[in-house]
Amino acid sequence: MTTAAARRQHLRWAVELTSLPTAAGREHRVVRWIENWLAQRRNLALRRDRCGNMLISRKGAKRGGRPVLITAHLDHPAFVITTVRDNRHVEAEFRGGVRPPYFLKTRVRAFGAGDESHLGTIIEHGKGKLFDEVVIRLSRPTKALKVGDIATWNLPAARVRKGLLGAPACDDLAGVAAALGAMDELRSKPGVGDVRVLLTRAEEIGFLGAIATCRSGLIPKNAKIIALENSRSFAESPIGGGPILRVGDRISIFHHGLAYEVGRIATSLEKRRGGFKWQRKLMPGGACEATTFQAFGYEAICLCLPLGNYHNMANLAEVIEGRGGVKARIAPEIISVEDFHGLIDWLVECGRTLAAPARRRRSGADGAHMIRTMMEKNEAARSYVLNERAARL
Repeated sequence: MTTAAARRQHLRWAVELTSLPTAAGREHRVVRWIENWLAQRRNLALRRDRCGNMLISRKGAKRGGRPVLITAHLDHPAFVITTVRDNRHVEAEFRGGVRPPYFLKTRVRAFGAGDESHLGTIIEHGKGKLFDEVVIRLSRPTKALKVGDIATWNLPAARVRKGLLGAPACDDLAGVAAALGAMDELRSKPGVGDVRVLLTRAEEIGFLGAIATCRSGLIPKNAKIIALENSRSFAESPIGGGPILRVGDRISIFHHGLAYEVGRIATSLEKRRGGFKWQRKLMPGGACEATTFQAFGYEAICLCLPLGNYHNMANLAEVIEGRGGVKARIAPEIISVEDFHGLIDWLVECGRTLAAPARRRRSGADGAHMIRTMMEKNEAARSYVLNERAARL
């Protein structure tokens, strides 16, 4: 069980990470944070592919079985500067999915190479070939901004209040924090097998990092993949109801055998630990990297945190429905602190169970095998009942 001190540390990491400016293809500030985190943990190793995706593994971990990969992405919807018109105006493309009413006259903050920030306002918005395109008028003149610098919505740094974490970028930096928290718990535990953390780039513009990892050979073909996400909350998937076993998204249904295994782990954790809650939902409000990994032949599922103000869009349901008088407003994304801690606990149990060396695994622990066994038992029962009925006729 995760200690109170560890929970405080994990939450601190979440607050720090979800405050960092990041964008698809421009995730360097988050990467730098992770590199500093890894420098303090000598029993963890880092590999990268040519696209900059990061694979963290435990040194000396026993290989030979099927590795378990916990994945999360490093980016969040944000602007990337494409043209500097003059010292008061820049053009930028928006890499991510936000609806048009949220752009015009909205305040943003641009970040130069030295991490200094510059307040501005969107004065023009339109659709480009690939991305939404905007013109930003800066509040003060500056020569510090360059092509390739990023801008984000003008939001306060992450903070915890009344059991909720409100932050500029929970999606998916809270997932990154949860993955690192689980790996930190697992890295020195005896008997844990091959657990790795995969951190991908440019998810928000078409799963580019995940696709690259499948093609580059960075991850083994026999890996079991648990993708982490922050998914838009609905009435039937409430914030505070526990982390969610996401059985599918708006594109596909995820691997049934692995979902069965992970669900059994949650049920066991719920019985052994008072207060642990979890949910099992489809979550069709968006798509996630589990769909990508499955398309390349991997066994993949998703665990997600129910998210408020998805992609920073407050009043989203009302805006989509066109309700009069409801303003499209940018706001911090929101997750439950207890959901976040519950996700880490769940991941730790998955790491201990799914990645245990083969000789330590119970016979029949594979999800697909258990489902086949259950079906065979059901068929045997069906045959028995039908034969009994026939004998009475």
